[in-house]
Amino acid sequence: MKRILLRVAYDGTNYCGWQLQPNGLAVEEVINRELSALLHENIAVIGASRTDSGVHAQGNVCVFDTHSRIPGEKFSYALNARMPQDIVIQESREVAADFHPRHCDCTKTYEYRIYNATFPNPLMRRYTHFLYRPLDVSVMREAAKYLVGEHDFKSFCSVNTQVKETVRTINRLEVLAEPADGISGHRIITIRINGNGFLYNMVRIIAGTLIEVGYHWRTPDSIAETLAACDRAGAGATAPACGLTLMGIHYDEALLTVKESHREVSVDAKRVVEMPDTTDIEK
Repeated sequence: MKRILLRVAYDGTNYCGWQLQPNGLAVEEVINRELSALLHENIAVIGASRTDSGVHAQGNVCVFDTHSRIPGEKFSYALNARMPQDIVIQESREVAADFHPRHCDCTKTYEYRIYNATFPNPLMRRYTHFLYRPLDVSVMREAAKYLVGEHDFKSFCSVNTQVKETVRTINRLEVLAEPADGISGHRIITIRINGNGFLYNMVRIIAGTLIEVGYHWRTPDSIAETLAACDRAGAGATAPACGLTLMGIHYDEALLTVKESHREVSVDAKRVVEMPDTTDIEK
């Protein structure tokens, strides 16, 4: 038995999110189905981030266990031949048998993109949130500074969040602007955020709040009051899912590396037998 990691990119438009749902098709369901058919095993992947309905990803992570002798790096090729065009495996590799994508320390990077122009662009409708009123990026940047660091982000998570601990750390929060379409005044505004973990709808609520700052509906320093209040009602609206992309999940390489002590290589170099692993898989 070995554990395989997949880095997955997907257009979330046609899916009800990453996680299996009774009311729609999930990205996880498609991967499970195609892996099971490929390997003739009952495969159920473990995902790192349960992105919501309509949210995209360039680098979500999942793992699965298999008896297959396919080399770890070859799973991406075999699986992509079976996947729909809106889900692509970017990388596959064998990882340590005790590696768990949600229980290991990591950082995640999200981007929320806004198409700020006079009229919408149909080619960007799936991956940006269109706003026609000009945003003041300078004050959005000022407001973003208040969110960097370790804080209780209860004000910036959905009231339906079922977690006991709402303290998270944001390492970096940037508000970037670049020209779009070659037309004066048309811009892509990107809210790029990196942290050690995010609450349900946290990034989209932060984006919605920064948008209100950009419209001068609230001041940059009001963000400090919103954080201190620990009250969802004090933050801005939840921005639409289409603008959000999970860019990547970053682990220490040492956590992923397969220890040679867990393998026994036979005289035939093509044949690799897994040795028993005494560590806890679900810790």
